[in-house]
Amino acid sequence: MKFISISPEKITDNTFTLIGTEWMLITGGTIQKHNCMTASWGGFGVLWHKPVVFVFVRPQRYTYEFLQNNEFFTLSFFDLPYKPQLQFCGTKSGRDFDKAKECNFSVIETKNKAIGYEQAKLIIECKTLFSQQLSQENFIDTTPLHHYSQGDFHVQIIAEITDCLSQ
Repeated sequence: MKFISISPEKITDNTFTLIGTEWMLITGGTIQKHNCMTASWGGFGVLWHKPVVFVFVRPQRYTYEFLQNNEFFTLSFFDLPYKPQLQFCGTKSGRDFDKAKECNFSVIETKNKAIGYEQAKLIIECKTLFSQQLSQENFIDTTPLHHYSQGDFHVQIIAEITDCLSQ
């Protein structure tokens, strides 16, 4: 199947299910060198009069380097039979494995040379607009702090949706 470009408003999937249940791959880098990681935290919205996504990545994750060094990245969403591959990408480091190769994913470039996967049902190309590390002093409700017992706070990345590729 081929991808077609759609506007963000045409995404009909429930985004809570896409992210929280089915998960997504956040991928940064270039066709020559890239890495992905599985994520189940994030969201879609409108900010600064732009369609945006927001994702959370710990700075020690290998993918974070690629997100820092490249203006564009992707979020790739897959049908449920790919859940084992997403589990692999969430538990293994790209420092040790070529995740795309291990998962038999075919790498493709988006219009702005970000990396997605031919097997995805939806690829969202994103341009980073804002990045900020979460910090303990900014938590009004301290209940979520149990996620940070090591003090390894996520970095929040807000990115403009520049293209949506649907199969």
